[in-house]
Amino acid sequence: MTLSLLALMAPADSASGGLSLLLLQVGAIALVFYFLILRPQSQARKKHEELLKELKKGDEVTTVGGLIGKVKDVKDTRVTLESGTATVVVERSRIVKIGDQSAPGVPG
Repeated sequence: MTLSLLALMAPADSASGGLSLLLLQVGAIALVFYFLILRPQSQARKKHEELLKELKKGDEVTTVGGLIGKVKDVKDTRVTLESGTATVVVERSRIVKIGDQSAPGVPG
């Protein structure tokens, strides 16, 4: 039994076989990483950008901080919201919900 264990622990005769197996494993890990992490993030970011492009005056929005208000003015990177009696300027990218459409990955 000990001889069979020693035979299993002995280095392989072919070094190229081990290298190709290592490259195959690294490639498989890279594919899993791409399809489980990078691709879904990219798709969510694109959907959020499309949601923000549709933003117009009079829309009811919710921000990341939970502020709810109506859009009073839309500029390039900033949006003026009217919430109750207050007027607030927020970054356009901080808006996560417009009407009933919410950004991907946001609960509710």
